[in-house]
Amino acid sequence: MTSESFQLSLSELPMDNWMAHLPSALWDTPLCYMAIPGSHNAITYCLDKNDRSPVDLTQPDMLQKLDKYMKPIIRPFVYKWAIAQDCSIREQLDSGVRYCDLRIAHRPNDSSNDLYFYHGVYTTITVEMVLKEIREWLDVHPKEVVILSFSHFLGLSQELHTLLVSTIKSVFDSKLCPKMECVTLRKLWSQGHQVIVSYEHHIANCHRELWFQIPYWWANKCKAEALIEEFEHRKQYGRPGGFFVTGINLTEDLKYICSHPTESLKDMVMSTYPTLLSWVKQQKPGSNTGSLNIIAGDFVTESQFIPIVIALNENLLKRTTIPEP
Repeated sequence: MTSESFQLSLSELPMDNWMAHLPSALWDTPLCYMAIPGSHNAITYCLDKNDRSPVDLTQPDMLQKLDKYMKPIIRPFVYKWAIAQDCSIREQLDSGVRYCDLRIAHRPNDSSNDLYFYHGVYTTITVEMVLKEIREWLDVHPKEVVILSFSHFLGLSQELHTLLVSTIKSVFDSKLCPKMECVTLRKLWSQGHQVIVSYEHHIANCHRELWFQIPYWWANKCKAEALIEEFEHRKQYGRPGGFFVTGINLTEDLKYICSHPTESLKDMVMSTYPTLLSWVKQQKPGSNTGSLNIIAGDFVTESQFIPIVIALNENLLKRTTIPEP
């Protein structure tokens, strides 16, 4: 089928099954050279709004003190700026997300071995519950592949790391893809693998199922133009060899929050998405200098972010002949 008779638009694929519907010309492209939409701070839609929950221990001492003595005033601000996604993990996957940024914590003064996610405060649901939800989703979507990045560990002992790795193996079992040089959709499908786990801890050395930490380009900017400038600068020096993430997530600082007292992180993100997505549309996946791979953002289901990222893979297709999926 020629490009004249059929103009392929990958942005129109069914988002819950977009990998399964990709043209066969992309089945042998290494995933690290494809454009993959990701969710920054993926599990922040269920932060614990119970006042008994402490703010997480990475927060500044001043905030922890203020939260302790002025909780009714401080907490609403914490929530407004800590929630980075407002859709469940299942909804994010249905919307096309295939990379999840997972930040793991053991809550202070918790006598159980339960682990949670955190960003400002801790989540109400455990890590195991979310992993099982992802597993159930994958069972229904056998050709979709997800990359799970476990990082920013807070309060985990060596024993809890061991327990978490055991849980990951138990939940995903044969769906886990072991470390290998080059992964493609065709190879993963043939072997029944659907999950790549990146683990930011030296315990990854001891397990073939745990990939090493995936580099995350973080600009640490609160303005879209400054973020774009930072990434354009980094692109000049070339991309990492394997998987890597470009995080178009903006970072608010105390000055920004104080000067925008009625706003939230979502207000900031949505107001800058037109500028950011205009830049994303100009990017190309691949192995060349300046190419991008995983692109992660906040509130990813609220805009055209996901279809725009998936459509970047059209740059990898030879336009003369486009095979049907």
